[in-house]
Amino acid sequence: MNTASWSDRRVGVLGLGRSGRAATVLLRQVGASVYASDLADNDELHRWADEIRGPSVDVDLGVHDDSKLESCDLVVISPGIPPTADVLQAPGVRQLPIISELELAFGFLEAPVIAVTGTNGKTTTTAWIGSMLERAGLRVGVGGNIGLALSEIVANGESLEWVVVEVSSFQLAYTERFKPAIGVFLNLCPDHLDWHGSIDEYYAAKGRFFDNADAGSRWVLNAEDEGVLDLARGRPGEVLHFRVESELQKAESGAFLAGGMLMMSRSGRQQELVPREELKLLGTHNVANALATSLTADLAQLPTTAIRDGLREFEPLPHRLQPVHERDGVLWINDSKATNVASAVNALRSMDRPVVLLLGGREKGESFASLVPEMKGRVRSVIAYGEAAGKIESELGGEFDLLREEGTFEDVVRAAETTANAGDVVLLAPACASFDMFRDYEERGERFAELAKREVS
Repeated sequence: MNTASWSDRRVGVLGLGRSGRAATVLLRQVGASVYASDLADNDELHRWADEIRGPSVDVDLGVHDDSKLESCDLVVISPGIPPTADVLQAPGVRQLPIISELELAFGFLEAPVIAVTGTNGKTTTTAWIGSMLERAGLRVGVGGNIGLALSEIVANGESLEWVVVEVSSFQLAYTERFKPAIGVFLNLCPDHLDWHGSIDEYYAAKGRFFDNADAGSRWVLNAEDEGVLDLARGRPGEVLHFRVESELQKAESGAFLAGGMLMMSRSGRQQELVPREELKLLGTHNVANALATSLTADLAQLPTTAIRDGLREFEPLPHRLQPVHERDGVLWINDSKATNVASAVNALRSMDRPVVLLLGGREKGESFASLVPEMKGRVRSVIAYGEAAGKIESELGGEFDLLREEGTFEDVVRAAETTANAGDVVLLAPACASFDMFRDYEERGERFAELAKREVS
């Protein structure tokens, strides 16, 4: 890790969630002077601040000090701070270079990077790739928006053969040199419009994934998503496609689903991988994730036997179409990670039983009406809750049996329990962020699972 150029630099870190704290630790480790701040002020942050403060690290909680930021040479920004945040509008701050924690950490990495982006499926695919490489005996770091921040992987100082990183639009928006050895782009649909301000800005941020491509770049792309193909068009590098609804074209190399079998076609030779029914994950979208994972592992030179074993053995991640309980003939499924409409669509497509659907939370500027085609014939009842309940009711109330629940999340689960019949699924696929009631989607999912098992009626 080259640290020579940092000893005479002062760096601001805005936001002290996991990535901001990791960036601060890394910057201290490489000899930079750091000013770190967060508008939050709680016991956890106080404990961390007391440990990290020192001659080279200044920490403010409950405030961002413009004058201290203006003395910095560079600002590292956390994903929770949107471009419209007041602190970024100060004249002296607006003139400073701003990068994401992803960009900071990438500059210190020596191992090649496999980067996974897209609107949905990033965490599952990142974990699946990492698991497959680790099972094959490779030394792998897995992080980004999953588990460790990338700066933590760097600071740990391990000798790695690959780093697999989940990459969000928030991180990509503030990158300059980020360049994956293998880039996986799963899908593209509107999301995070509350942060980016418009669809165009969101897509532009995602497009930065390809900005530093060259002839040595390798891309694994969804051939059935025109948005992905548009962003990748004309970019240099080797391209492999994956398809679920159609077989590969003659000129394509990649992976596809044919007759219930996952297939891979490389160098003009087709290979069977595993039958779809042997995957432990629900849903067609997870078949797409499996195909993308297989191609990535092949590019990393894993033998086909290791790819097959990795496909069969990977377990569903928490909060992603995770069955958490079944009683009285009702199956409770936690898909709390379905924080946008497209992800909720995927969840619905995975259901083969009548659904009592829990929709709600803090909406992201999307229309819930686009759920209607997938809900018809699947959803028996909707429980609308949280800040978005009124909008959900106005857009879906005339189409489905809908109950607007104004109470606590416990009341929401109780209403679902009362509504569900034997043979139904109670599906938490909120299509919204969790921040009106919870710290994050994980806390929401854990509470749902707890209540489902507790019998709240």
